[in-house]
Amino acid sequence: MTKDFGSLLPELKSAYPIGFAIALHIRFTSPALLLQAYDPVWIETYSREGMVMHDPTVSWGLRNFGAIRWDDLAQTDAAGAQVLAAARAHGLIHGFTVAVGDPASRSVASFARDDRPATPQEIATAADKVALLHEMTADGATLSEGEHNALAALSILLTKDSAARP
Repeated sequence: MTKDFGSLLPELKSAYPIGFAIALHIRFTSPALLLQAYDPVWIETYSREGMVMHDPTVSWGLRNFGAIRWDDLAQTDAAGAQVLAAARAHGLIHGFTVAVGDPASRSVASFARDDRPATPQEIATAADKVALLHEMTADGATLSEGEHNALAALSILLTKDSAARP
Protein backbone atom coordinates (compact mmCIF):
# COMPACT_ATOMS: atom_id res chain seq x y z
CA MET A 1 0.00 0.00 0.00
CA THR A 2 1.25 3.46 -0.86
CA LYS A 3 2.13 6.02 1.79
CA ASP A 4 1.66 9.07 -0.44
CA PHE A 5 -1.16 11.46 0.55
CA GLY A 6 -1.64 12.39 -3.10
CA SER A 7 -2.37 8.80 -4.17
CA LEU A 8 -4.41 7.61 -1.18
CA LEU A 9 -7.31 9.93 -1.95
CA PRO A 10 -7.63 8.99 -5.65
CA GLU A 11 -7.63 5.33 -4.58
CA LEU A 12 -10.47 6.03 -2.14
CA LYS A 13 -12.36 8.12 -4.70
CA SER A 14 -12.05 5.29 -7.21
CA ALA A 15 -13.24 2.68 -4.72
CA TYR A 16 -16.11 4.86 -3.44
CA PRO A 17 -17.22 7.03 -6.38
CA ILE A 18 -20.53 7.84 -4.66
CA GLY A 19 -18.45 9.53 -1.99
CA PHE A 20 -16.85 9.73 1.39
CA ALA A 21 -16.10 12.15 4.19
CA ILE A 22 -12.91 12.00 6.23
CA ALA A 23 -12.58 14.12 9.37
CA LEU A 24 -8.94 14.06 10.47
CA HIS A 25 -7.78 14.83 13.98
CA ILE A 26 -11.04 15.77 15.63
CA ARG A 27 -10.25 17.67 18.80
CA PHE A 28 -13.21 18.58 20.95
CA THR A 29 -15.81 18.81 18.15
CA SER A 30 -13.85 20.11 15.15
CA PRO A 31 -11.57 18.30 12.71
CA ALA A 32 -8.24 19.80 11.71
CA LEU A 33 -8.97 18.65 8.14
CA LEU A 34 -12.26 17.64 6.57
CA LEU A 35 -12.20 15.95 3.17
CA GLN A 36 -15.59 15.52 1.51
CA ALA A 37 -16.18 13.73 -1.77
CA TYR A 38 -19.95 13.39 -1.63
CA ASP A 39 -22.28 15.01 -4.14
CA PRO A 40 -22.42 18.77 -3.44
CA VAL A 41 -26.23 18.57 -3.10
CA TRP A 42 -25.84 16.07 -0.24
CA ILE A 43 -23.09 18.15 1.41
CA GLU A 44 -25.32 21.25 1.22
CA THR A 45 -28.39 19.41 2.55
CA TYR A 46 -26.40 17.78 5.36
CA SER A 47 -24.86 21.12 6.37
CA ARG A 48 -27.99 23.25 5.98
CA GLU A 49 -30.07 20.87 8.09
CA GLY A 50 -27.40 20.48 10.78
CA MET A 51 -27.40 16.71 10.40
CA VAL A 52 -23.99 16.35 12.04
CA MET A 53 -25.71 16.91 15.39
CA HIS A 54 -27.78 13.73 14.96
CA ASP A 55 -25.60 11.66 12.63
CA PRO A 56 -25.16 8.21 14.20
CA THR A 57 -22.01 7.62 12.15
CA VAL A 58 -20.36 10.65 13.75
CA SER A 59 -21.44 9.81 17.30
CA TRP A 60 -20.35 6.19 16.86
CA GLY A 61 -16.98 7.29 15.48
CA LEU A 62 -16.34 9.66 18.35
CA ARG A 63 -17.03 6.94 20.93
CA ASN A 64 -15.56 3.85 19.26
CA PHE A 65 -12.59 2.52 17.31
CA GLY A 66 -12.73 0.19 14.35
CA ALA A 67 -15.42 -0.06 11.70
CA ILE A 68 -19.18 -0.40 11.53
CA ARG A 69 -21.65 -0.73 8.68
CA TRP A 70 -24.41 1.85 8.60
CA ASP A 71 -26.97 -0.96 8.62
CA ASP A 72 -25.67 -1.89 12.07
CA LEU A 73 -26.54 1.62 13.27
CA ALA A 74 -30.20 1.08 12.44
CA GLN A 75 -31.14 0.87 16.13
CA THR A 76 -30.41 4.56 16.53
CA ASP A 77 -32.81 7.23 17.76
CA ALA A 78 -35.41 8.81 15.47
CA ALA A 79 -33.20 11.78 14.51
CA GLY A 80 -30.31 9.46 13.65
CA ALA A 81 -32.61 7.25 11.61
CA GLN A 82 -33.71 10.35 9.67
CA VAL A 83 -30.07 11.18 8.84
CA LEU A 84 -29.47 7.65 7.53
CA ALA A 85 -32.73 7.75 5.55
CA ALA A 86 -31.79 11.11 4.03
CA ALA A 87 -28.37 9.69 3.07
CA ARG A 88 -30.05 6.74 1.35
CA ALA A 89 -32.37 9.12 -0.49
CA HIS A 90 -29.27 10.89 -1.83
CA GLY A 91 -27.79 7.63 -3.12
CA LEU A 92 -25.59 6.78 -0.12
CA ILE A 93 -27.19 3.37 0.22
CA HIS A 94 -24.45 1.03 1.43
CA GLY A 95 -22.12 2.75 3.87
CA PHE A 96 -19.68 2.15 6.65
CA THR A 97 -17.71 4.25 9.11
CA VAL A 98 -14.21 3.80 10.49
CA ALA A 99 -12.60 5.48 13.49
CA VAL A 100 -8.89 5.62 14.29
CA GLY A 101 -6.64 7.51 16.69
CA ASP A 102 -6.92 8.24 20.36
CA PRO A 103 -9.70 10.15 22.13
CA ALA A 104 -7.65 13.37 22.13
CA SER A 105 -7.20 13.29 18.35
CA ARG A 106 -9.66 10.99 16.62
CA SER A 107 -10.17 10.60 12.88
CA VAL A 108 -13.54 9.41 11.60
CA ALA A 109 -14.36 8.54 8.01
CA SER A 110 -17.52 7.38 6.29
CA PHE A 111 -17.70 5.75 2.87
CA ALA A 112 -20.69 4.92 0.69
CA ARG A 113 -21.59 2.94 -2.38
CA ASP A 114 -24.86 2.87 -4.28
CA ASP A 115 -24.43 -0.53 -5.93
CA ARG A 116 -23.48 -3.00 -3.19
CA PRO A 117 -22.15 -3.28 0.35
CA ALA A 118 -18.39 -3.09 0.78
CA THR A 119 -16.67 -6.39 1.43
CA PRO A 120 -14.87 -6.98 4.74
CA GLN A 121 -11.56 -6.66 2.86
CA GLU A 122 -12.63 -3.34 1.31
CA ILE A 123 -13.57 -2.03 4.75
CA ALA A 124 -10.21 -3.14 6.17
CA THR A 125 -8.36 -1.48 3.27
CA ALA A 126 -10.28 1.79 3.73
CA ALA A 127 -9.55 1.69 7.47
CA ASP A 128 -5.84 1.19 6.77
CA LYS A 129 -5.85 4.18 4.40
CA VAL A 130 -7.64 6.36 6.96
CA ALA A 131 -5.05 5.32 9.56
CA LEU A 132 -2.29 6.36 7.13
CA LEU A 133 -3.96 9.71 6.47
CA HIS A 134 -4.30 10.16 10.23
CA GLU A 135 -0.57 9.48 10.70
CA MET A 136 0.49 11.69 7.76
CA THR A 137 -1.44 14.68 9.09
CA ALA A 138 -0.58 14.21 12.77
CA ASP A 139 1.88 17.10 12.82
CA GLY A 140 -0.65 19.54 11.39
CA ALA A 141 1.36 20.07 8.22
CA THR A 142 -0.23 22.35 5.67
CA LEU A 143 -1.08 20.92 2.28
CA SER A 144 0.81 22.31 -0.67
CA GLU A 145 -0.88 24.18 -3.49
CA GLY A 146 -0.39 21.11 -5.67
CA GLU A 147 -2.17 18.92 -3.10
CA HIS A 148 -5.03 21.45 -2.90
CA ASN A 149 -5.30 21.38 -6.70
CA ALA A 150 -5.23 17.58 -6.76
CA LEU A 151 -8.08 17.47 -4.22
CA ALA A 152 -10.08 19.92 -6.30
CA ALA A 153 -9.45 17.86 -9.46
CA LEU A 154 -10.88 14.85 -7.63
CA SER A 155 -13.88 16.97 -6.57
CA ILE A 156 -12.83 16.57 -2.95
CA LEU A 157 -13.75 19.55 -0.81
CA LEU A 158 -11.13 20.40 1.80
CA THR A 159 -12.03 22.42 4.84
CA LYS A 160 -9.56 23.41 7.52
CA ASP A 161 -9.30 26.15 10.12
CA SER A 162 -6.53 27.70 8.05
CA ALA A 163 -7.20 26.20 4.62
CA ALA A 164 -5.41 29.02 2.84
CA ARG A 165 -2.84 27.85 0.37
CA PRO A 166 0.81 28.56 1.17
